[in-house]
Amino acid sequence: SFLRFLEALSTDRSESVRQEAENPSSPWGPEANGWENPTIEAFLLASVAWAVDARRAPALKNPENPWRRCAEILYAGKGYE
Repeated sequence: SFLRFLEALSTDRSESVRQEAENPSSPWGPEANGWENPTIEAFLLASVAWAVDARRAPALKNPENPWRRCAEILYAGKGYE
């Protein structure tokens, strides 16, 4: 299921790139499909920032499945600022 998640996230990003090429979003908001962090550098930094902040948030408990947490971290990189 983790690999299916990665494939879906990749498809989502590809679709965002296609939509942006056809109709660019405002530079003051997210790109298509909610992508705030369109470069790999920004995406990875946002993923790390979310993971660090999530450790401090008692409401965000670690799921029993560690692959789910990996997916949560990567998904957060899409839009976390």
